[in-house]
Amino acid sequence: MTTATEGAELTQVGPGTAMGQLMREYWMPALKSSELERDGAPVRLMLLGEKLIAFRDSTGQVGVMDHRCPHRCASLFLGRNEEGGIRCLYHGWKFDTSGQCVDMPSVPPQQDFKHKVKAKAYRTLERAGLVWVYMGSRTEAPPLPALQILDAPDGEINISMVQRDCNYLQAIEGEIDTAHFGYLHGGHVDPGRLAEDEPLYHTVAIRAPQYQVADVPWGTQYGAHRSAGAGRTYWRFANFLFPFWTQAPNGEFDSHAHGRAWVPLDDHHTMYVFIWWKRATSAMSLPQPTYRDGTPIGGTGRGNKLLPNTTDWLGRWRMADNEGNDWGMDRDAQRRNAIYSGIDGIHLQDQAVTESMGPIVDHTFEHLGPSDQMITRTRRRLLMAARALRDDGTLPPGVEDGGIYRGARSGYFVSDDRGAWRDVYDRRLAAALHPTSTPARAAE
Repeated sequence: MTTATEGAELTQVGPGTAMGQLMREYWMPALKSSELERDGAPVRLMLLGEKLIAFRDSTGQVGVMDHRCPHRCASLFLGRNEEGGIRCLYHGWKFDTSGQCVDMPSVPPQQDFKHKVKAKAYRTLERAGLVWVYMGSRTEAPPLPALQILDAPDGEINISMVQRDCNYLQAIEGEIDTAHFGYLHGGHVDPGRLAEDEPLYHTVAIRAPQYQVADVPWGTQYGAHRSAGAGRTYWRFANFLFPFWTQAPNGEFDSHAHGRAWVPLDDHHTMYVFIWWKRATSAMSLPQPTYRDGTPIGGTGRGNKLLPNTTDWLGRWRMADNEGNDWGMDRDAQRRNAIYSGIDGIHLQDQAVTESMGPIVDHTFEHLGPSDQMITRTRRRLLMAARALRDDGTLPPGVEDGGIYRGARSGYFVSDDRGAWRDVYDRRLAAALHPTSTPARAAE
């Protein structure tokens, strides 16, 4: 059982906390590049409990800084983005993307001291259609995580973002728990009506998988397995990757290059950032699942319905269905078992259960079982890494060697390989399609 003290250590990410410091050692995907226009309006941004603004200057460079002007703390969100910097409305002081004050027009020239004033700003870079932010203090920023998906050209990468109203940890734990799939997502599905090559078939034919779980260089990994007939095994591999990445088994392993970040906005809100390969065969690219006779399977609707973005601190990429309308639950569909949960959409079902726990779940109330091995191992891995960084300065995995992420892949497959589970994984990974093998990448 996770104690109250351990729960607080794991879930608190603000300045001065052990987990917050761990998060600050890594680059974090924060916005879509398309959210920022040259000399356009700044965007309010929350990261790790800090209120920031993001803007793109006249040259295309992105700045991310504390929203408070270093002069009198008026919000730079109100500022004018013009001619290479953000200008505060209050007294006209202007700051470039590094935070350096470059103009102080309300001060007489002979008393100008702009070279001494700098806003609290963070380093940024752009990759895969995303703006990444580094909030750490290292002189030389760490490398980006070498996720396989980041080997693909930007044009071959899809991006999706959705805000979730709960702590990052319970969002992650929903992702690395494969046992829920046969109930939350498929409890109403009759396996007898499915074709055996339907991806849902094995998860509903045997709803209690066996688990193998291990620490791996990038974090933790599970291999969930079920019998798929004589001498054959249905595998679902998934990963937790430091500090907040997951790879879910929602696509065919051989092509499923992707990453899912659960970026803490503050202790109570998380931004889900999903980047995936357009050439992959995944749940995002497959048609809606159907029964053998072609009837659509209830609850597996595609797409996330989002509210329009607002300028609020937490106004970006919010689901239209949320706690305020019971996540769109249809009690009649639930009663008829047309949809086990009564909620239509895989992502929305996950959103509902994790948000229903409250902003931060009380871990002392839990009774964890054998199917929660990945949860307990991941909590321990995170907790030990945060304590080691705090107590003796030991850097967590992936900070200095981003290449460790390259060995991580998730997905499902049926195999007659009878070897040890990690050997099965390694052999399948060696034969899998990788973004670097695409013609578009080879031509670069």
